[in-house]
Amino acid sequence: MKLKNLLLASVVGATTMWTSAAFAATEIQWWHAFTGRLGELLGEQVEKFNASQSDYKVIASHKGNYSETLNAGIAAFRAKEQPHILMVFEVGTATMMAAKGAIKPVHEVMAEGGAKFDPDAYLAAVKGYYTTPAGEMLSIPYNSSTPVLYVNRDALQGAGLDPNMDLTTWDKVGGALDKLKAAGHKCPLTTAWQSWVHLENFSAYHDIPFATEENGFSALNTELAFNGPTQVKHIQTMGNWAKDGKFFYAGRRNEGGANFRAGECAFFTESSAGYAGVKKEAQFEFEIRPLPYWSDVPGAPRNTIIGGSSLWVMAGHEAEEYKAAAAFLSFLSTSDIQANWHQNTGYLPITMAAYDQTKAEGFYEKNPGTDIAIIQMTGKEPSANSKGLRLGSFDQIRGIIDEELEAVWSGNKSAQAALDSAVERGNKLLRRFEQANR
Repeated sequence: MKLKNLLLASVVGATTMWTSAAFAATEIQWWHAFTGRLGELLGEQVEKFNASQSDYKVIASHKGNYSETLNAGIAAFRAKEQPHILMVFEVGTATMMAAKGAIKPVHEVMAEGGAKFDPDAYLAAVKGYYTTPAGEMLSIPYNSSTPVLYVNRDALQGAGLDPNMDLTTWDKVGGALDKLKAAGHKCPLTTAWQSWVHLENFSAYHDIPFATEENGFSALNTELAFNGPTQVKHIQTMGNWAKDGKFFYAGRRNEGGANFRAGECAFFTESSAGYAGVKKEAQFEFEIRPLPYWSDVPGAPRNTIIGGSSLWVMAGHEAEEYKAAAAFLSFLSTSDIQANWHQNTGYLPITMAAYDQTKAEGFYEKNPGTDIAIIQMTGKEPSANSKGLRLGSFDQIRGIIDEELEAVWSGNKSAQAALDSAVERGNKLLRRFEQANR
């Protein structure tokens, strides 16, 4: 009798184990670059998805900053230990496209997984960055931002300026800088991400090429072109402002943000995603304005371009895992998730549905200026010069640009000499990238 019970227990136990294994959730790995508040919000999205169903489980892992995360993903693929989903910043798009056999295009993932997916639901200016000339989406936009002008209204008033003054053009900003400097301000203007704001977006906003071949969208044999007269004028003007103490350079990334949030600077050109930090820390009245433009440039302003990242699905996984990835990416694109992300971070709502939902909820009325980024991006149809950049080795090229711009701010080079040098040095990297990806 005891033996019979023991056998029965063994059968029941084995059946239970088999059933549990058979119905275990399919796990997928998502490697990302977010820490702090963004990391917390990303974690909340993962938890919400995992709790919403029992078939799939997403495991999110931080792998360093954007550059480090991209490099980790490439190294993992070579070792055949790649994650299912990899966050890649926008300047890594060409690198991912050229990585033969490393990615599974997202339009294939969504179609094969049977997930809800409408490419036309995404903002055109966002979708175009991650889409082939045939209109096929290669990755899913995740966090997309664009630069805007943050204004310390208290600083303007203290300098005898009208806080509501027109700041739509750099000519008018320059006049304000003169008065701020005369009033004793040590930091009339600062910036974050100098290449992204003052060359990449500057070129798009003025509808002039940053590079040939539609900024790299139409061919690999592109050459840099950001040393034209309009870019030179702008960078030289900023160099003159730096010499006169009207432009304060704090660093290549977002170091200037601390100075603005502390109330030390009157103007700050930064990502729309800086909104959350400014709102949380600023002890002064601030405002968001559109990015200024030069009034004498025909066609300006056009539209700015995005920064941020998209999510790429890596090759080499099982069909059921791709089905899980499709379900998760579809979840991330829903209007509720995107509206919440947009409202909490300042990143763009990547779909019109999320924008409409945010508008219907009265968020823009309660938080004036938070819709400027999307208006600035969507007010005009993107042109060949303003749909984005798709350049190989662009992370390294940005490093070259940063170095050359720093020589202008310090007075060691003219804008023409610095930009000519950046173009020459950057083109060498483009030729290497072209040779490696023919």
